[in-house]
Amino acid sequence: MDSEDDLGQALDAVGPRLRALRKQRETTLAELSGATGISVSTLSRLESGARRPTLELLLPLARAHGVTLDELVGAPPTGDPRIHLRPVTFNGMTLLPLTRRAGGIQAYKMILPGVSTPNEPDPQVHEGYEWIYILNGRLRLVLGEHDLELAPGEAAEFDTRVPHWFDAAGPETVEFLSLFGRQGQRAHLRARSTGSDRREEPGD
Repeated sequence: MDSEDDLGQALDAVGPRLRALRKQRETTLAELSGATGISVSTLSRLESGARRPTLELLLPLARAHGVTLDELVGAPPTGDPRIHLRPVTFNGMTLLPLTRRAGGIQAYKMILPGVSTPNEPDPQVHEGYEWIYILNGRLRLVLGEHDLELAPGEAAEFDTRVPHWFDAAGPETVEFLSLFGRQGQRAHLRARSTGSDRREEPGD
């Protein structure tokens, strides 16, 4: 069985795991919707397997249920205190968890493949606060009315209740660090403005 089949099986198992976690916490779909910003209908479809989970949906759900992303997608624990980077891939984006504890701020390294032609933005919203720092490549960040391009060494932070979407800004692979936390947790860093298309900063 190849890694793609393994990933498909892991994602297919997320629905029952989400339902079990919610029942264990004695939480209703409506209460979970209020905690994550994800609609009741989407949550119901995720639990039934009618909708395949995406990273934007799994991050707030893992935080709401008090588990790590590894636990939510079924990655086996090793008992080793060192962080073993187990990549998880969603729609071409590779995510490497850098923290294992549930709750609090979660850290990830993300890798996006380059694009030959720009993809159509599909902004998402959910509860939380995110901080990103570009390591390599150039990242296109659509945040509300802003369409920004971030270069290596630049950082941005934003409230994830604001519609947001990101992708590679060109053919070069993009690598960046992401810190994802609860509402109100922030890193106090913003994108630097170095060009005419980056004059407005996220969150302003």
